[in-house]
Amino acid sequence: MWAINIEQTGIMIEELRQKAGLSVKDLQNAIGPISCQAIYKWQEGKTLPTIDNLIVLSELFHVPVDQIIVREPV
Repeated sequence: MWAINIEQTGIMIEELRQKAGLSVKDLQNAIGPISCQAIYKWQEGKTLPTIDNLIVLSELFHVPVDQIIVREPV
């Protein structure tokens, strides 16, 4: 059985964002009606993006969704 590691997923989102050369504001503009605070919460491992936002992140970062989400065995 697997669980999502929220903190590591946040780190992965931040790394992929930086690798793509995008600021948090760029990400906000690309995703649509979302606050910068929400993106910071993802990166800090406090919350996870919704499925639809994960799909957009996947497209923006040119990686599959399962590369964004960090899983660990439980």
